[in-house]
Amino acid sequence: MKLSIVTINRNNASGLEKTMLSVASQTFKEFEYIVVDGASTDDSVEVIKRLAPQFGERLKWISEPDNGIYNGMNKGIRMASGEYIQILNSGDILAASDVTGKMIATLEHQEQKLGILYGNMIRDYGNGKLVREKRKTNSQEPRVEYVEWTMYNFIKGTVNHDPTYIHRSLYEKYGLYDESLKITSDWKWFVNAVVFGGEKLYYVPIDVTIFDTTGISETNLDAREKERRNELEKMLPVAILKDYDNYYNPIEQYKRIKKHHLWKLVYFLERVLFKLEKWHILR
Repeated sequence: MKLSIVTINRNNASGLEKTMLSVASQTFKEFEYIVVDGASTDDSVEVIKRLAPQFGERLKWISEPDNGIYNGMNKGIRMASGEYIQILNSGDILAASDVTGKMIATLEHQEQKLGILYGNMIRDYGNGKLVREKRKTNSQEPRVEYVEWTMYNFIKGTVNHDPTYIHRSLYEKYGLYDESLKITSDWKWFVNAVVFGGEKLYYVPIDVTIFDTTGISETNLDAREKERRNELEKMLPVAILKDYDNYYNPIEQYKRIKKHHLWKLVYFLERVLFKLEKWHILR
């Protein structure tokens, strides 16, 4: 198998049905589908059994107690036999019926193995409000581009796991998700692999998933930031983290100014201040 799609679920029967139907609708069928249910007490298991015939032998599923979402994700990864693994959690859906085929075709047309390939994620805020998260690209075609991510990008941001294909060898190299974390373990995994491990990220401008914004990572933002901060303090020396604290926001402000072509004015004012200080007119 080229791909394993893994869905984690706990007491979200309606979301699970939505997710499974989107996976079943894919025109490309050469993938396995794994559903890990955390011993749900609603109708989730009935949903799995009812939709199972649409997948045939490509479906693997379990329903048993777990220790949280990352424990469930790790179970799914261990069950997977695909070369690449995509985590598509309950409530999230694939953006169109041809998405998986497009992503697999993209991987197969590469001269080298890609460790991490991701596409666009669309956020569903309810009431028909959809917001697409995508990168700017100069290509009109779905062409793969290398994307440079540094620690700076991970201070406030992350790679979304929903629209991302990860080669299984990276899980063997960097381990599975840290189950002691509740919200940010996937962020921590990407930091370890990309920042400290030097793995490359590749992007293709394909709408891959529609993300349900009612999940825990989106509804408990304060807890997410607190957990992320605790991990940053473990990862980075105090002096380096202090630089990020001091200069992250000014850099973001400069990037915003530059995006709107006002940076020449800022540069001019900075040069004026420099001369005034040099001539001791200002101190």
